Order: sequence, then C-alpha cells, then structure tokens
Amino acid sequence: MASANIVVVGSCMIDFTSYCPRLPKEGETIHGTQFKTAFGGKGGNQCVAAAKLGGKTALVARLGDDTWGGQYVTNLKDLNVDSSFVKISANVSSGIAQINVDESGANQIVIIAGANSYLNEADVENAKEIITEAAVVLCQLETKWEVAVKTLELCKGISILNGAPAVSKCDDRLFSLPTIFCVNEHEASIFAGVPVRNLSDAKVAIKILLGKGCNTVVLTMGSQGSCLASKKSPDPIHVPSRAVQCTDSTGAGDSFIGTLAYLLANRNDISLEKCVEISNYVAADSVTRLGTQSSFAGPEILKQYFNSYLGA
Repeated sequence: MASANIVVVGSCMIDFTSYCPRLPKEGETIHGTQFKTAFGGKGGNQCVAAAKLGGKTALVARLGDDTWGGQYVTNLKDLNVDSSFVKISANVSSGIAQINVDESGANQIVIIAGANSYLNEADVENAKEIITEAAVVLCQLETKWEVAVKTLELCKGISILNGAPAVSKCDDRLFSLPTIFCVNEHEASIFAGVPVRNLSDAKVAIKILLGKGCNTVVLTMGSQGSCLASKKSPDPIHVPSRAVQCTDSTGAGDSFIGTLAYLLANRNDISLEKCVEISNYVAADSVTRLGTQSSFAGPEILKQYFNSYLGA
C-alpha cells in the first residue's frame, strides 16, 4: 500500500445498536424494532470515512484479543486502511459502544473503552514516521489525552483534534496544538463553559475557545450546519447544511471530520470554508442511512456535490 497521507490515532469500538420508536426514559423498558452490530469508534469511523472517499489512510489504535478484534482488523484491510499500527491487547476486550437510536434519528451512546485504554504514547512513538509524513493527522479523546498530545506534537502537517467526548478540565495543549479544534454543540458547551443552543450561542463559544488558545475552531451543529473562525479571522462564519430526512445520526460527526481530513489532504485548492461546506453535505448524506461506517458514502458523493453546486 502507498504511504498514507491521512493518519488517524484513536479509538475502535464495536457498535451494538438498538433501533426503537423513541429513546427510553430512566427505569423504562420499551420494545425496539431492530438490532445491528457494526464496527465503530470515533478513530475507526473517521479513518474509514476518509478511506471510502478515496483517501490513503492509516490507523493507530488498539483492539482486544476477542472475536471482535480480529474481525475489525479484517474490516480495515477490506476498506484499504493501513492497519500496520493497529495492535491487539492481550486479555482485554475490544471497546464497546451501546447505542439507542429513535425514529427521528436521535441517539444515546454509552461507551466501554476496553482496549482503547491501552493505547499509549509508545504506540504513537512507534508510528512516528507515518505521523510526521502525513498531510493530515486526526485524533480524538476516546483514548487517553496524553495520546492526543503526543500525536499533535509529532504532527508536521495539518492536525485536527476532535474534542469528543468533551471534558470540563483538560491540558491547555489540547487547545493550542491542533491546527483545527473540531467539536459539536454539546462538546463546545462543555469546553467553553457556556450553553450552545443556537447559532448565536455557537459564535460566543467559538470566541471563548479561540481565547483558550485554539488556532481554528470548527463547531458542528447537525442540521443547523457548522460555524468556523480562526485567530486570523476571528469573526465566526456560519456554513449552512442541506435539509435531509434523518434516519440515523450516529457517526455523522465522524463522517464530517473524515471528509474534512480527506479534502485538506487532497484538495489544497479549496478554502477551509468550502471544505466545511462539502463536509456538511457528505455528513448530511450519511444520516439518511442506518449505521456508522456502513452509512458513509464513497467518492460518488463528492462528484454529486461538485455537479450539483459547482456545475462541474
């Protein structure tokens, strides 16, 4: 395989997803409509999203020595993801995500880190060559924050930190090191310490995050689109998203970030604002289908965008 120009350091999860008419209340049992098992985790999802678009990707991660670990590695190879730095941890289960999805596409997710907790700075150091050579490097917070910091310190290209799941207190380097700090409205409210319910709130949160040291902030808001701003251009810009019928929103944020990484690595003729617009478009497409990685589109979605919006 050709060397990767997109490297993702992060988590792999096995998704156990229950589809139900509505999300259950505390202490309540309800009947669901179907159950699916799939490969997920923010790291794996973002890597696969970029790979399915045609990106040359590599993943640095850990899986357990259970049945799921080997199956996940096979899945990555089938999708042309370089899995050379995906390690199997002995006597540990693979990470698990228990997901409920209602008829509107809204979800609840509980994750059990499992082998993801064993991903460490030495694993990152072992992958130093591919990280330093990559055009774009992605990391998240489903693994130890020290792993993200080490990755960001090694990166010589564009780095994206997906601040998920969010934490109320964190090392300041998580703000200042990445080229792009990407969060959704729920995560932004925790990192910025203010509620984010609408576009006006989002712009306030972005200014706070820039004040914490972020170089560029991209804040995603589902059907409301995304906002972005940077140290050089601190006035937040709103980038709308198209309206679609949402079937399952699980993994939409990962679709967005994987697309953003693909574009930044392969289309340096496109502005960041335009990259965010295209990523909105691709993420919106993903919510029209069930599942996470299985819902991500191939390169045809980019052709569709360019034909529809740019007259190409």
